[in-house]
Amino acid sequence: MSSVRGRRGAAPGDGRRVTGRVPRVHSTRPVRTGLRSNASRRPAQRRPGRRTARTGTGGPARRRPLFTGRAVLLGALVLLLALTLAGPIRQYVAGRAELVRLAAEGQELDERVEELQAQLERQADPAYAARQARERLTYVLPGDRLVIVADGETVEGDDAADGGEAADPDPTTWYDGLLESISDADG
Repeated sequence: MSSVRGRRGAAPGDGRRVTGRVPRVHSTRPVRTGLRSNASRRPAQRRPGRRTARTGTGGPARRRPLFTGRAVLLGALVLLLALTLAGPIRQYVAGRAELVRLAAEGQELDERVEELQAQLERQADPAYAARQARERLTYVLPGDRLVIVADGETVEGDDAADGGEAADPDPTTWYDGLLESISDADG
């Protein structure tokens, strides 16, 4: 079995592996971090000739771009976030408005239920039922006097039939009454 040492030559004495290539850096030394030996500690005192400030003589001054790549990316992300959240926020606002509308409708229905309960309690009272029968159906209890106003004339009597006959002695057909009312309206 052959090894790299046998093919390339003798192994170095320091224990490094030989690859057959020439090393790029033969020796390394530590690099000092900090100031150079001839650099000063004050920023105002620079070494002359290192870099000079550019003036307008070398051509137009280079301007910084209005939008950098990071700013465009951030703007796109904000726009994407806004578009993503627009639908759910709209649905949330519409749902809240629907809840307010339904709460108002429920309150109206509760008021209507209370009103109907009060009406049901009134109708259970016999005096209320008798008063409604007199007003709506013109029922008359024995001993009461009925007054009916027909065509602006007051007719008094015990029943409505006597008062109606006294106001119109000769009965006419419906179409005669219609034509008479039209002629009266014409003047």
